[in-house]
Amino acid sequence: MNNRILLIAHAPLAHALAQCAAHVFPDSGEHVLAFDVEASADPVATLQEAQALVAKGGSGPLLVLSDVFGATPHNVAQELARLRTDTRLVTGVNLPMLLRALCYRKEELDSLVARAVAGGSQGIMQVTQTTPQNQNTRVHDHDHCHHQQ
Repeated sequence: MNNRILLIAHAPLAHALAQCAAHVFPDSGEHVLAFDVEASADPVATLQEAQALVAKGGSGPLLVLSDVFGATPHNVAQELARLRTDTRLVTGVNLPMLLRALCYRKEELDSLVARAVAGGSQGIMQVTQTTPQNQNTRVHDHDHCHHQQ
């Protein structure tokens, strides 16, 4: 299975997420398509542009990740997914979701959807700890400052 991922979001979020993914997974570029939707974009023209991007990016199953349910990027993504049988849509994209999707992109499409949703929700947490995670403070410091090791 060789799933592709389409990010469709309010500008400039889609390309920013794709750049972050490329930072973590330098070889992810050919598998991630990014489509930024401008505030004044016409939904019909946006759908046509998204279809052209997907067609240009190759063939095969497609996981579409959009940013906000009900907004223009999501509505365009939903129509795109409706027109393609090998496409699934998840909304509420965040970086942990995208990274998880890239890690498991070779799984069956429905399994990939479950992994992406889990990665996105597990990446959201309230942090109350004041010490950086997995960082110990040095007890031998005379000024009792916290340092990353």
